[in-house]
Amino acid sequence: MGRVSAHPSPMIILRPHRCTLGVRASTADAVRTARCALSVPVEIERPQSSEAPFAVPAPDVPWVTIVHNDPVNLMSYVSYVFQSYFGYSKDKAHQLMLDVHHKGRAVVSSGSREEMERDVQAMHGYGLWATLQQDR
Repeated sequence: MGRVSAHPSPMIILRPHRCTLGVRASTADAVRTARCALSVPVEIERPQSSEAPFAVPAPDVPWVTIVHNDPVNLMSYVSYVFQSYFGYSKDKAHQLMLDVHHKGRAVVSSGSREEMERDVQAMHGYGLWATLQQDR
């Protein structure tokens, strides 16, 4: 589980400070006002929220690539893709293909999110339906 801070720390923000300078025009008696913006640091407290603080997902939780069943691709083609892209043996690729066919989906790889995004894109390139999700 990600870390959640129980005691929020104060936050320092810069708020613009406005000053007004009155300048008389020499030809007209109108007053022009020039504004200048200065940044002044001001310390404020974080507002207390009634909602529970959100948890940041732990970075060590692996992601998985899931291939879904579709009515288009032949089972032999799906096995071929698993063998050629992932390097699975013929038996392993056949078993994964049967899982996709009978269960509607199968986890075909796991790892970091970036790796799984790459695998999903590759499956799309082969014409297979694939998604990624965090493995819980």
